[in-house]
Amino acid sequence: MKRIFLCGLMALAACTTATKTTQPTKPQPTAGDFYPLAVGTSWTYEVKLLGESRTIDVSMLRKNGEGFVEDSTGAQFLVDSFGVRDQKRYLLRNPIAAGTRWTNVVSVSSIENYEIVAANQPCDAPGGSWQGCVVVESRNRVEEGTSLVNEMTFAPGVGIVRLSTVLESNGKQIPQSTLALLKFGPPKG
Repeated sequence: MKRIFLCGLMALAACTTATKTTQPTKPQPTAGDFYPLAVGTSWTYEVKLLGESRTIDVSMLRKNGEGFVEDSTGAQFLVDSFGVRDQKRYLLRNPIAAGTRWTNVVSVSSIENYEIVAANQPCDAPGGSWQGCVVVESRNRVEEGTSLVNEMTFAPGVGIVRLSTVLESNGKQIPQSTLALLKFGPPKG
């Protein structure tokens, strides 16, 4: 009798387990989700540099034979399994999670240290508001006690929506430049 009861209990447990439904897991975003490289994609930014403000338009023009996509400023970008990069550095690396760090050696005398300081955050710019944004900080030591610090905010499906650069010198932060998205245009068609 005991044995039948245990077998019945195990069968009931198996039935219970079999009827449980699991929620589908949401796929983790990748760096490529945060920087659209389709030809025809365009951005309009307000740039403030040295006390002056101007507007610049950037658009993706063509893909070259190496897989890089060139924009209207001459910069070239590529998405690979590690992240989004230009010809010298990774701007955003996988996994997309706060605390992810990487280093780019851009020249013999220039080493940039990057870290995702926030992930899955709301962000905004004059051109809109987004959810699920990523904030990346890069630091490049200029000389003893002085570093150039960039903070880039990426919105999913849009790209860079904010960028600010400050010079940290002996504990002081001296603003250098800012860039803010005014308008985003996905490729037509």
